[in-house]
Amino acid sequence: MDFAFGTLSTDALQRYHHQLLRQGVRHGHEIEPRKPAAHQPLTLFATVGVDVTAEAMACYYTTDGSEPTGQRGVAHNGQVAIFQNIATTWDNFVWGYTTRWATTLPGFARGTRLRYRIGAWSAGGEELFADYPDLKLSAENAAHRHFSQKLPPDPAIRWGAPRPGTIFTLTIGQPGAPDWAYQAIIYHLMIDRFYPGDGQDWRQTNNLHGFCGGTLQGVYDKLDYIAALGVNCLWLSPLWTSPTPHGYDTADYRQVEPRLGDKAILRKLIDAAHARGLRVLFDMACNHLSNQHPIFQAALASSTSPYRDWFTFDDSPAGYRGFFGVPTMPEVNLTHPAARDWMVENALYWLREFDIDGYRLDYANGPRPDFWSYFVDAGKREKADTFYFGEIIDTPDMLQAYIGRLDGALDFHLNHALRQTYGWHQWSPAAFQRFVTRHQQVMPADFVMPAFIDNHDMDRFLQITDGDQSAQLAAMEALMRLPNPPVIYYGSEVGLLQPMSTAQGGLEVSRAPMPWGDEQDKALLAQTQALIHARRQTTR
Repeated sequence: MDFAFGTLSTDALQRYHHQLLRQGVRHGHEIEPRKPAAHQPLTLFATVGVDVTAEAMACYYTTDGSEPTGQRGVAHNGQVAIFQNIATTWDNFVWGYTTRWATTLPGFARGTRLRYRIGAWSAGGEELFADYPDLKLSAENAAHRHFSQKLPPDPAIRWGAPRPGTIFTLTIGQPGAPDWAYQAIIYHLMIDRFYPGDGQDWRQTNNLHGFCGGTLQGVYDKLDYIAALGVNCLWLSPLWTSPTPHGYDTADYRQVEPRLGDKAILRKLIDAAHARGLRVLFDMACNHLSNQHPIFQAALASSTSPYRDWFTFDDSPAGYRGFFGVPTMPEVNLTHPAARDWMVENALYWLREFDIDGYRLDYANGPRPDFWSYFVDAGKREKADTFYFGEIIDTPDMLQAYIGRLDGALDFHLNHALRQTYGWHQWSPAAFQRFVTRHQQVMPADFVMPAFIDNHDMDRFLQITDGDQSAQLAAMEALMRLPNPPVIYYGSEVGLLQPMSTAQGGLEVSRAPMPWGDEQDKALLAQTQALIHARRQTTR
């Protein structure tokens, strides 16, 4: 079966995640409407889990950018709104009752940065604040353990001393996706695996965990090929200084990785892409960076470093919180204002200096949705027609927390449906259509969700169909009929095969070097081009 890396990658992790959501006080950025317009009242919802007693609940909020504080219904900074208990619900899976709470805030002017936290308490008890402990950390730790050993039978919340909980942030009336994003047809390539450049040979192609030798010059040399395919947007894998071929562990956000090229060829590539009508998206990991990054090295070296609080040092084997426990990828504490502003400035630099068209945001459910309110708002102010969509492998209701913060998210649920129907042949056409209809009813049309049949973190479509190109073409045709901006993963259009499954060889095996010349399946390429060009005719 398919594997999509993340906190919901197995049935056991999905059950564990559900149990976590039914403990503590949970808000999860749930508001109605999800994207409030200027001066439109908004209702906040929260759930009290099976392990908590709550007789009252309050929202402490500010609109001037300051931190909201309060205790037991009294605001210390800002204003307060009192929740009402609106429902009690039995949950069969956790075999207990949860309670549902709501309060309504008045409308606010466009551009207002609403910040709030939610506390619940009972007589004689401590006030417990919403979304503490950190659900993300609990889910990541569970996934990390599950990849190597069995999960504990039940998730357990360790409350300890009272904590202030999450500060939730929302920018009122934040602009949505630019018009061009709705018509985008995106080509996603891994730079190290795409093309070395005219007259250059691959460095090597046998060890897919090593460097293969693709370059930015190679992408530039193949721009005519990409444009002829019919796509109108280019998504480049991370291109900043990094010790790995994939580049998702950045060691310097302001410099191009020398193996790939330099700023001069990057600028030349972007200008040439724009001249061909191709938008250019960068791929950025904000959640974590390389342990070789100088800022992390400074924080690691001294407990008095000004960067120490930019990371979370703990009693784990590594001594700090890493991406799914990986010590070479320390997570950045983006709730720290200086760390948050630094990361935002890194993104703005490339908008300002290289005129790129937006970002695909790696593991966007790592940073809390609040971070994206700052990030996207700053990006839109710098360049209004930029596009920001996240990699968020989560449930549809959790995805909705990013509405009004991100422009959209990759549609992993539609990916699953396409692969179940046309790849694994587990779903009937009727089941697929039923899913699509309901999915479109749940996810708003102005939350743009690029869709795909395969990507760099899963088996290629031809791998799961044992090379059946007719199945891939059927899936691609279905993809092109849907309203989602389609994403074509490099090599799918020419029959690129991986040497083994990702279960056998790891994620890198789905990132084999692109074949060129006579190694390409020209018939499949022509059929894929025809599907893409037909899509373009319907979206003009």
